[in-house]
Parts: sequence; structure tokens; C-alpha cells
Amino acid sequence: MSPFIKHLILFFILNFGALAIGGFLMGEGPGGEWYQSLNQAPWTPPGWVFGAAWTTIMVCFSFYMAYLLKVDLSQKVILLFALQWILNVGWNPVFFDFHQMLFGLIIIVALTILVGYFLFTYKTALGAKTWLIAPYFIWLCIATSLNAFALLNN
Repeated sequence: MSPFIKHLILFFILNFGALAIGGFLMGEGPGGEWYQSLNQAPWTPPGWVFGAAWTTIMVCFSFYMAYLLKVDLSQKVILLFALQWILNVGWNPVFFDFHQMLFGLIIIVALTILVGYFLFTYKTALGAKTWLIAPYFIWLCIATSLNAFALLNN
């Protein structure tokens, strides 16, 4: 089995594992009474969009990371991925279970900056494959705006 396929499988496990753990840790999540009672942004997508978006994002991000490791198998890349993983998983319980919108906003802003760092730092090395991380970055920009709206309007 090629190193690329091994890395791809590893990132599928890690990324979808992050979604599963984050989902487990978020309590009632977006369907819960607390979240439903919030004054939400007018551009908040319907609930089904979140599952479809995150599935697409994690498939694309798994390919992105496997391609990135082909050109830069450095400790820096691995540490940045690990930090991204922790921030991604950590936001869910902070926002949904602990109802800490400000701390949630800090986490999601940090995550957005980190994913933006991946996007812009490695675009020369990855070329067109850089587009694989674009859905993640775009979604985080939307999610950040939703978190900020909730904080400012509740």
C-alpha cells in the first residue's frame, strides 16, 4: 500500500473520529432547547446542511492532508494538524454543552486562522489541490459569523 493511501486512511479515521467525538461531547447540540432558544443569525442554514457540509469538508480535508504529507512530512505540519483537531473537537462542548459563546468564538476564530494558514501557506506546494481545504475554510468563516451573531444577540 502506498504512503499516500496509508495517510489518506489515517486522515479519514482522524477527521471522522473528530466529528464523532465532537458530536458526542456537544450534548443536545443544535437540536437542543438552549440552542433553539437563541436568537440565531438570519443566514443560519437548516439543520441538515451541517451534516452534509461536515461530511464533505472532512472527505476533502482528508485528501488535502494526505497530499500535503506527500510534499511536507514535517513535525510542523503534524503539530498544526493536531492543534486543528483539538480546536475542532473542543469547540462543540464549549459552545453547545457549556454554553460559553465567547470562549467558543475564541476557539473558532483560532481554528479559522489555523485552517487559513494551511490554505495560504501550502498553496504553492499543492497547486490546485489547495482547493480541497477551501470548503473547510469557507464553512469556518460562516460558523464563526454564526457564533459571533449568537454572542452579540443573546
